[in-house]
Amino acid sequence: MKPILPGATIGVLGSGQLGRMFALAARRMGYRVHTLSPDSETPTGQVSDIEITAPYEDLDAVREFARNVDVVTFEFENVPADTVDVAAGTVPVRPAGAVLHVTQQRIREKTFLQRLGLPLPRFRIVRSLNDLLLAVAETGCPSVLKTAGFGYDGKGQVVIHSADQAAAAWERLGRQDCVLEEFVDFERELSLVAARGVDGAFAHYDLVENRHRAHILDLSLAPAGVPQGIQAEAVEIARTVFDQLQVVGVLCVEFFLTRDGRLLVNELAPRPHNSGHYTLDACVSSQFEQQLRAVCCLPLASTRQWQPAAMANLLGDLWVNGEPDWLAACSHPGVKLHLYGKLEARAGRKMGHLTALDGTAEGALQSVVKARDSLLR
Repeated sequence: MKPILPGATIGVLGSGQLGRMFALAARRMGYRVHTLSPDSETPTGQVSDIEITAPYEDLDAVREFARNVDVVTFEFENVPADTVDVAAGTVPVRPAGAVLHVTQQRIREKTFLQRLGLPLPRFRIVRSLNDLLLAVAETGCPSVLKTAGFGYDGKGQVVIHSADQAAAAWERLGRQDCVLEEFVDFERELSLVAARGVDGAFAHYDLVENRHRAHILDLSLAPAGVPQGIQAEAVEIARTVFDQLQVVGVLCVEFFLTRDGRLLVNELAPRPHNSGHYTLDACVSSQFEQQLRAVCCLPLASTRQWQPAAMANLLGDLWVNGEPDWLAACSHPGVKLHLYGKLEARAGRKMGHLTALDGTAEGALQSVVKARDSLLR
């Protein structure tokens, strides 16, 4: 496959913070970046050469967008299939639309993982209230009802604590296709970010421990500090997913580690991941550079980590009393500040993150939490 070399133009579908950090990595290596999304003055658009504002369903705009770039990639997975098909009719799209087709819908994703024999929580497909009642009877309570599509950061989920809550949960989620999962009493949530090239080359970062607040990622510790056997199992699971889906690009596998030491796949994200942001400061190559290298058919870079690290998300809640105290945060010499250029702060909205390096992940965690606390005036 012919490499797409610096000087070429990368097209990004989507315009949030993941696209922004990807665009910065691409521009550092000498590429031009065009982005298309329904919004304007976006995090990605602010650092791109060209920002195109158009609905993903505007296939003429997508076709014109594709004509002016050398390859197309994604910064989020919920792009309509027709949009992907139109772009792919003009230039390579990486990862391919088939990857998005599987990972953007929970029923397809979980069926795919089950077919591969990978460990995951027990689940049942729910297409009606009767399906849900039967599923609850089989799975037991508590269990978690999740919409099949468009769920992230805890959205589109309801915990069912008893069978008599099933009907209300079904109504709350809009009586749409869902999956019912067993409730996993996990010890920790983990994730593994990896990349695969067109030639099948595979590179991975270490497992990361993730701590959530109100279903939104709050803190990540890298490395996770799990037994080597767990790390090796996670890598093999990820390699299997990449090879079976023929992923070209970056993908994150999210896991539960149960209290009895079992690793269960929670979900897949076919793009750079919030839990991998620490790689910008802590590793030889970031997840965004790896995405660029993979989609441009360049050799994958080293994923070696310089030091243990921790990452803290900065949500819009920090703006409740006005602009956070950036001077205070920047007074912590071992902490790096990343802001995403979002024009409006809202509760729960990811506005940026902090990263700290230290001799241990727990030491880095203490530093990054202290720096974030200092933002509140």
